[in-house]
Amino acid sequence: MTLSNSWHEQVPKAELHLHLEGAIPYPALWELIRKYGGDPSVPSLEALTARFAFRDFPHFIETWVWKNSFLREYDDFTLFSEAVARDLALQNVRYAEVFYSPPDFTRHGLTPGRLTEAIRAGLGRVPEVEISLIADMVRDFGPEQALKTLEQVAELGELGVIGIGLGGSEQAHPPEPFREVYTRARALGLHTTAHAGEAAGAESIRAAVEVLQTERIGHATRLAEDAGLLAALAVAQIPLEMCPLSNVRTGVVASIEAHPVRNYFEAGLLVTINTDDPKMFGNSLAGEYRLLEERLGFNRDEIRALILNALRASWMPDEKKLQIEQNFQVDPAWLDQHP
Repeated sequence: MTLSNSWHEQVPKAELHLHLEGAIPYPALWELIRKYGGDPSVPSLEALTARFAFRDFPHFIETWVWKNSFLREYDDFTLFSEAVARDLALQNVRYAEVFYSPPDFTRHGLTPGRLTEAIRAGLGRVPEVEISLIADMVRDFGPEQALKTLEQVAELGELGVIGIGLGGSEQAHPPEPFREVYTRARALGLHTTAHAGEAAGAESIRAAVEVLQTERIGHATRLAEDAGLLAALAVAQIPLEMCPLSNVRTGVVASIEAHPVRNYFEAGLLVTINTDDPKMFGNSLAGEYRLLEERLGFNRDEIRALILNALRASWMPDEKKLQIEQNFQVDPAWLDQHP
């Protein structure tokens, strides 16, 4: 494994909000685009990287759909899953809970079971990082499809599926219609999270907490619009899967300086830092932490606290959380006090 000299890259890390299909390294995605005949809008690898610039959140979703059109066969998922895992290992991400989106690929005739097997085959080639899977119900397909997907993925625990999420076009599909999906997920023993407060306001976060009764909240960028809810989440210590650079890239916030992560951290919220779709946004987990330090005044002890928050908010068994936390805290990079 080759790491740069950056402390942010060398320090051991964990991540809870990462979309597998949004983390495909460019060479692997370029290989898949060429496999399926190419696209005139991306005549080169350089053009592909430039394709990932977004006017707003709906444009990001449009680009996401375009990218996924080149993921068509089970072997494609094995190929890029291995590439994603190797990329995480190079950043010294030791543990990750990663979203994948089975409903997106039914149009190619791919079933959730075999799709998950293909993904696990790729991830299994990189033992340096442990990855659990969260099946995204993709709100755009509606609650009926979500229930069907849920029943299929609930049988995949041996492949590392530990929970469900709700991504997609939040501004068009509020949480409330998915109440039954989340009730059923809990009955099946799955953990739950939901994207909320990213493309819609604090009312979306409230519905995710009160109606879906979700265990974690993805993004929660607009939580400050509801001071009472913010205070309640601080007391309840419901984890927030925050993705600062993602929110800047999609125009949810104007700049990193305008991002609420610092205020939420100081308000006692259980904040975790994540990359969301790093190859679509040009970020990395190391880069997120570096930016927090350079632009938002987080010191190294606070960054270590954020890393531990991710471990504590994870869905690992408690004994395993403690073991990994202890391993992190004796790592030479963790103990490094140099700026």
